Amino acid sequence: MALTQLKNYAEGKWITAPREGDVLYNAITGEPIYTASSEGLDFGAMMDYARKVGGPALRKLTFHERGRMLKALAMYLLERKEHFYKISTHTGATRADSWVDIEGGIGNLFANASLRRQFPNERYYVDGDAVKLSKNGTFIGHHIMVPREGVAIHINAFNFPVWGMLEKIAVNLLAGVPAIVKPATLTSFLTEAVFEEIIKSNILPEGSLQLICGAARTILDTVETQDVVTFTGSADTGRKLKSHPRILAEAVPFNMEADSLNCCVLGTDVQTNMPEFDIFIKEVVREMTTKAGQKCTAIRRIMVPANMVEDVQIALGKRLKGTTIGDPSVEGVRMGPLAGISQRNEVREKVQLFAKTQQIVIGDLEKFEVIGANKEKGAFLPPIVFFNDDPFNKVDAHNVEAFGPVATVMPYNTLDEAMELAKMGRGSLVCSIITQDDEIAREFVLGTAAMHGRILILNADCAKESTGHGSPLPMLVHGGPGRAGGGEEMGGKRGVMHYLQRTAIQGSPTTISKVTNVYQQGGKQNETEVHPFRKHFEDLQVGDTVITAKHTVTETDITNFANVSGDNFYAHMDATSLEGTIFEGRVAHGYFILSKAAGLFVDAKKGPVLLNYGIDECRFTKPVYPGMTIGVKLTVKEKVDQEKRTEEDIAKGIVRWLVDVYDETGETVAIATILTMVKKRNQD
Repeated sequence: MALTQLKNYAEGKWITAPREGDVLYNAITGEPIYTASSEGLDFGAMMDYARKVGGPALRKLTFHERGRMLKALAMYLLERKEHFYKISTHTGATRADSWVDIEGGIGNLFANASLRRQFPNERYYVDGDAVKLSKNGTFIGHHIMVPREGVAIHINAFNFPVWGMLEKIAVNLLAGVPAIVKPATLTSFLTEAVFEEIIKSNILPEGSLQLICGAARTILDTVETQDVVTFTGSADTGRKLKSHPRILAEAVPFNMEADSLNCCVLGTDVQTNMPEFDIFIKEVVREMTTKAGQKCTAIRRIMVPANMVEDVQIALGKRLKGTTIGDPSVEGVRMGPLAGISQRNEVREKVQLFAKTQQIVIGDLEKFEVIGANKEKGAFLPPIVFFNDDPFNKVDAHNVEAFGPVATVMPYNTLDEAMELAKMGRGSLVCSIITQDDEIAREFVLGTAAMHGRILILNADCAKESTGHGSPLPMLVHGGPGRAGGGEEMGGKRGVMHYLQRTAIQGSPTTISKVTNVYQQGGKQNETEVHPFRKHFEDLQVGDTVITAKHTVTETDITNFANVSGDNFYAHMDATSLEGTIFEGRVAHGYFILSKAAGLFVDAKKGPVLLNYGIDECRFTKPVYPGMTIGVKLTVKEKVDQEKRTEEDIAKGIVRWLVDVYDETGETVAIATILTMVKKRNQD
């Protein structure tokens, strides 16, 4: 019977290779089910198509439009998740394993979609604050970030065929950069199924995504300076790709997330009768058995106080004994096979290597039961736990990874030893420490953070709601130093910025205001006859300014504000206590100055301004004494569009105003950024 041939998606169309390629197998039964080949694809043409078609289309959209696009795609895929779950069973995944991969991946789309609110409704991002570059402030510098005009090439691992694709494309699409996805061939049939639904949705602009299911060994020959390459997989392969001559010659950003020898440490304070002991055992077992240990974040090294080794081994043995292995479709099965026979054979080889210097204390490669399947035909392995009695000298466990349900218990005597062992992995994606003692947690984190991309501190306070050792999260960086690759993925806005070019811009405040569409202090202001509070959101322009009437501050003002606010700080109320301070006399409250400023600039009548939304920045830069006269310049600094949550919602936006309070000499005494919610037209 002919096998189903996976399709590639290139230059806007589905392409089937002229001949069958690599055979892909059902991990449970060992039966061949698909073939995959990239024969006939022109990688250079695919790259050009992404740059010339997908890139311009994405860059025409704002961050908010791209974010809404991701949200729509997430909702579309979520409605079709059961179709993906059925296909995922062929990879050997249990329902719980598939949930992490499928719904975890879709969750990444949702999370990145929500990030749009941290970006302007523009095609670019203004980064940080302006820098004054001249004495009189007529020459300033700033930073702007724009989408790179290339293509992201994602080379993904076999263990998460859905999550691996979606967590990466969510970021590059939000940034406005197209992508070519190259999943690991072994499980690419699941990636293809999800990708096909993405294309069917017609949610993404043409050219945004392309797919290669077969080999893509020469694709890096076509990269250019504006491209970005991301890699997830083995450290050896990653190093080879990272040193590709074209990557080096074109200075192409290369983000590498490599498998690492992650560890879990039991604190010296934890005893068997404490909840933290059970938390530790559960965490280790979960990370060994989820996805059959095929996670880049799985626990490989288990570090335990020497006096607790026996207790830990007994507890692990009891819990692992209850891990039923077999066909995930059979009720009660807790762990399925590895992704393929080749993976099983590779792990068996690593286990045999470890056995030369370490002792197997839990599990047996030959003697284990499989439910609902043939353990010889399927890629099944039992959980294997080693004990290393001399981890500072027997170092295979710190250098070699068995990418399956395999881990090593190693003893330590002091926290310093635990920290040294943790760092012997030469750079990890994640490390966890289970302790009730916050001093131990602090010392361990500060002593090991340089060698880990993420550290999880678990105790009874947070364990119930913790996402766990092995769960990278969209809003936190995922990556690690050294062996782990030195890269960063996700991380909220940080991840998006991998695909943006940061450029310093210099000029006058007026010019920089025009370029960024954010008012820069010292730039020209547009005084208008109509008070800005009388204008709807669409009618306000960056730079619109009202210059208010003035007010002379009195001692009565200070006393009355103290009575109303309850703030009787000595500098405001006791002129006899000012010796040795910076004040010459009773000084007005800073919050009085800000409140009085509002009284000066607010237009009191009902109009488009709905409410005060908050204050972002506020500084009191010069003391104000009785007898001084203050005035205010209120300027539209930036406009932030808002989406309607429902049809009945009021159409509105947020306006950020620069409030510059100055004295009779013209010198600024207070400066703040306030936010108001402003109606759009036709909403009255």
